Amino acid sequence: MPHCSPADPTMALQFVYSNQDFVTDVRRTSGNDLGMGSTLAKFDTTIQGGWTDRMGRGLFRYHLGDLQTRILPGPHGYVAQLNIQRGTERRKPQEILSIQQEFSAEQFNFNKINPEEIIFDMIKDTEGGNEREQLHQPCRIVVLVNVSPLEFGHCLFVPDPSRCFPQILTGFAVQAGIESVLLSSDPGFRVGFNSLGAFASVNHLHLHGYYLDQELKIESAPVKPLVPEKGFYRLLDFPGGFLFYTESEWVEKVARAICQVTDFLVDANIAHNLFLTRGCPPCDHTQSREDRGLRKGIRIAVWPRKSCFGAKGESAFNVALCELAGHLPFKNKKDYDLTTEKDVMDIIQRYLLPDAEFHTLEQQLTRHLVD
Repeated sequence: MPHCSPADPTMALQFVYSNQDFVTDVRRTSGNDLGMGSTLAKFDTTIQGGWTDRMGRGLFRYHLGDLQTRILPGPHGYVAQLNIQRGTERRKPQEILSIQQEFSAEQFNFNKINPEEIIFDMIKDTEGGNEREQLHQPCRIVVLVNVSPLEFGHCLFVPDPSRCFPQILTGFAVQAGIESVLLSSDPGFRVGFNSLGAFASVNHLHLHGYYLDQELKIESAPVKPLVPEKGFYRLLDFPGGFLFYTESEWVEKVARAICQVTDFLVDANIAHNLFLTRGCPPCDHTQSREDRGLRKGIRIAVWPRKSCFGAKGESAFNVALCELAGHLPFKNKKDYDLTTEKDVMDIIQRYLLPDAEFHTLEQQLTRHLVD
C-alpha cells in the first residue's frame, strides 16, 4: 500500500507508491456520476486533505468555494465555470520569449515558495528497476497547492525543484503525470501541461492536477489510429489534436512515445498543451453507453498550437490545457452567461494550427514514431 510518513522534520511528508497501487477498476456509471467517488484512493485523500488544510490556513490568494457551473448547449458539452478571482488575483505571468527559454533563478520559481504550500513528496518505489536509468532521473515529485486554484484540489507536480528544469517535458515528468492519474480512483482527477508559448506562466517544469466532477467529451471522443502500437491517434470531432492511450501495463512505452512527440514539437518551436484524464479505450466511432463508461486507462491529449508570447489577450478565457479539453474557467460574468458553443469554438480555433499545417505535422509525427 502507498504510505505517507513524516521523515526528518525539515522534509515534507512522503507519499511512496509502486505499480501495485494503480487503480484499474474505475468507471463512470452515467452522466456526471463519478462512480468511484465513495471509495477514494489514499492518493486522493492525501491530496484533498492537504489541499483543504492549506485552504483553511489561508495560504491561497483567494477562497475557492463552489464555482458556478453550466454546460453549454451543443454536441461538445463544454463545461463553463465562473472563476473571476483567478483572473484578477493570480501571480503575474513571467515574460516568455521562446519555447526553449532557459530557466532563470532570478525569476519566480518553485524553489521560492512558502514551504507550507507543499502537500507531499511523491516518490516511486523502483525496487528491481533499472539502476543506471534511476541515477539520471529526479527521485521525487514535489506536490504543492496552486495558490490561484482553477478548481478543487488544484495542485502542481514539480519534478525535483532543485534541479531547475525549464518548462519542457521530460520522460520522468510524463510518466509521473500518467501514474498520478492511475493512482486516483476518481475519474474526475485530471493532469495537464502548458508549454512555454502555450500559456505556461512559470518557466520551471511543472504539471497541473485538479478535480472536475463533470464528464468531458474528450474522455470518450472517437479517434483515428495513426501508430496504435505506440498508443498514438488523432482526435476526431474535437479541436485539432492528437491522442495517446495507455493502461497501467504500457505506461513507460507510451510515456516514451509522448516525449518523442513533444521533443519534436520543441525542436520545431511549436507550442503545445497536454491533458491527461481517465478515458475509455480508443475507438473510431461513438461507443455504446456501457463501453463509454470504462475508465481503466488514461487518455493523453496533445494539442500543437500557435505560440502566444506577451500579454494574454482573451477577455472570456485563456486557451490552455483545460479549455482545449472542454473545461472553460471564465474570467467575467457577462461572458460566462452569454458565450455559446460556437463562440467557444471560434476562440479556440484562433489558437490552433491551420488545417494544412496540422495535417503536415500529423504525417511528420507518424513517420517519426514509426522510424
